[in-house]
Amino acid sequence: MVGLKPPEVPPTAAVKFVSAGTAACIADLCTFPLDTAKVRLQIQGEVRIPRSTGTVEYRGVLGTLSTMVRTEGPRSLYSGLAAGLQRQMSFASIRIGLYDSVKQLYTPKGAESTGLAARVLAGCTTGAVAVACAQPTDVVKVRFQANGAMPDSARRYSGTVDAYRTIAREEGVRGLWRGTLPNIARNAIVNCGELVTYDLIKDALLRAQLMTGEDGAGGTRPGAVPIPTTLNPRLCPTDNIPCHFVAAFGAGFCATVVASPVDVVKTRYMNAGPGQYRNALSCLLALLMQDGLAGFYKGFIPSFLRLGSWNVVMFISYEQLQRVAALARMPQS
Repeated sequence: MVGLKPPEVPPTAAVKFVSAGTAACIADLCTFPLDTAKVRLQIQGEVRIPRSTGTVEYRGVLGTLSTMVRTEGPRSLYSGLAAGLQRQMSFASIRIGLYDSVKQLYTPKGAESTGLAARVLAGCTTGAVAVACAQPTDVVKVRFQANGAMPDSARRYSGTVDAYRTIAREEGVRGLWRGTLPNIARNAIVNCGELVTYDLIKDALLRAQLMTGEDGAGGTRPGAVPIPTTLNPRLCPTDNIPCHFVAAFGAGFCATVVASPVDVVKTRYMNAGPGQYRNALSCLLALLMQDGLAGFYKGFIPSFLRLGSWNVVMFISYEQLQRVAALARMPQS
């Protein structure tokens, strides 16, 4: 199964924008429990103000998921999903859907290919703009995912609308943008780790023609499409689901490695109550003093499982949705 063929005409920016948001929502629906487990592991052991008693201890990804189901019910795995989907429709649409367009802005006119610097700048730009627009949805999502770890009497919000309203009333409008700077740093890193890595791996696979359907003896399996003598990535038969899978898996691993420290600080700072940390730097120092360097990689396994699987589902869906849109725009013969 190689999916739909690449369109002869590149998709428009609007198609990429909508496809990215939709694909990210599909990926969130598939991987949200892993994201919730990651948040619970990242905030575990955090010194809270006020201090709470009777907290549940989580051990590993499967242990965290099973403990949540046992103590809070299966619905807890999708706590904050509404805010998560709101976040993806605004956040992913910008940082992923506009990446190619911004990349072209940074590419010198007449250049045969886009350089690494232009890709990195495009990833940083779209990541930062996306955070500025979608930060409130991220704050509410993290609060809800952490909220289930508390006793019913200590839970802060009854729903996403109540969360937006309560945060704005108690912490001011700035509370909805809590953790914006660490989140910009995180998403600049994640965007580069995800999009730039995916871009580079996919280009390398297309140019090396590693997913052509050739057999081990150098022949071609029955039904395989002949390799064109001049490579055009959009028309090349290697631009298929196996290619997207390998590129997305590599992108997810690279993004997790470089972004995990910032992600842990971001999660703790967003979930913090008023007065717990002066700023993101004090949160970072508190984490370093309490847990050492290992604290920056709390929840690494669920982070990788989530980000790796999220990237695979998202990029495959993203590529296929663009192709569906291209087919829908073709004149009927």
